[in-house]
Amino acid sequence: LDYFENWKEGAPLPLVVLLDLKLPKVHGLEVLRAIKKNPNFKKQPVVILTSSAEDRDINNAYELGANSYIVKPVDFDKFMEIASQIEIYWLAINQPPG
Repeated sequence: LDYFENWKEGAPLPLVVLLDLKLPKVHGLEVLRAIKKNPNFKKQPVVILTSSAEDRDINNAYELGANSYIVKPVDFDKFMEIASQIEIYWLAINQPPG
């Protein structure tokens, strides 16, 4: 949140934000709400990458503007495979808005 709240015009933005819902101090949906509420980041791609497969969390994430919702696998090798696929899609294939 500090990064987005203190962002200055012209400073670089991440190509994509990977966001967990289960954060230590604030729920990830609150972070998503804050990101998407700010007009500078309304189009910022946000991918939820979390262990929650609850319909409530999935629906809330999309209602708040998440671009994708991925449930983290427990198996580390599977997790790394998914992380690689996320990188390929969001950094190499996806065309962000200008």
